[in-house]
Amino acid sequence: MFEVFEKYLRSKTEITDEELEMIRAVSIQRKLRKRQYLLQEGDVSRHDCFIAKGCLRTYRVSEDGNEHILRFAVENWWMSDKESYNSGKPTKINIDALEDSELIIFTKENFTELQAAIPNLRLFMEQLHARAFDVIQNRLYTHISYTAEEKYNNFIKSYPDIFNRVPLHMIASYLGVSRETLSRIRSQYAHR
Repeated sequence: MFEVFEKYLRSKTEITDEELEMIRAVSIQRKLRKRQYLLQEGDVSRHDCFIAKGCLRTYRVSEDGNEHILRFAVENWWMSDKESYNSGKPTKINIDALEDSELIIFTKENFTELQAAIPNLRLFMEQLHARAFDVIQNRLYTHISYTAEEKYNNFIKSYPDIFNRVPLHMIASYLGVSRETLSRIRSQYAHR
């Protein structure tokens, strides 16, 4: 499992064998079964999580019991609740596995120390966080500006590897449309 993370890191930044051993020494390898939680509402997020295998989702449950999916993440993506992670306050979200998944996890303390000791890792994580901000900003713009059809089309183009791995009702939740609307849109695309 760590070999996947090693390959990922080496493809993203320059890192020495010694630095990689420092990272390996504090990494935690964890497996999640399908539907098992990584984080539940009310807990405090204390880890950064790299997905070596599988698919996870981040979601909130509204007062009326509806799930609102904020994010999906697959292999070579990172997952945590940064708001809770940074503030130390209880999370408002849930993160669970949509497939059996394998994760590389770092405690906040260990990951902070690693970034201080390994400048290239710190720089890479800063770049990763900047890109994540851009993605969130674009998602917000899409959500408030696009039609349902445009949201669907954008999702398929942007995340084809996720589209085929996630149930349609979850895609509808992510897009902020009803299942019926998504079914209608899919039907229209099928007849083109």
